[in-house]
Amino acid sequence: MTMKANKTILQMKYARIVAIFAEQASLSLEDALSFFYDSDTYKLISEGVADLHCRSDEYLADELMLEFEEKKVFNKNDTDSVTTCR
Repeated sequence: MTMKANKTILQMKYARIVAIFAEQASLSLEDALSFFYDSDTYKLISEGVADLHCRSDEYLADELMLEFEEKKVFNKNDTDSVTTCR
């Protein structure tokens, strides 16, 4: 599937999403940007899946926050299981 969105406009959208997400997650912009570019949400947006790039910045930041919380819980559980195995 080929996405027809302008690359410059997408980069501006990514910046807005990251800024909203950084505030929601209480992260620095650098940490938020790093998480964003490694996220499944970014992959789906950049691939044009379901025209996610047409969704609002707030909606996409919320999706990113859900992914962040899910990974945070997963990493906490992973750390707990490692600690209890010792």
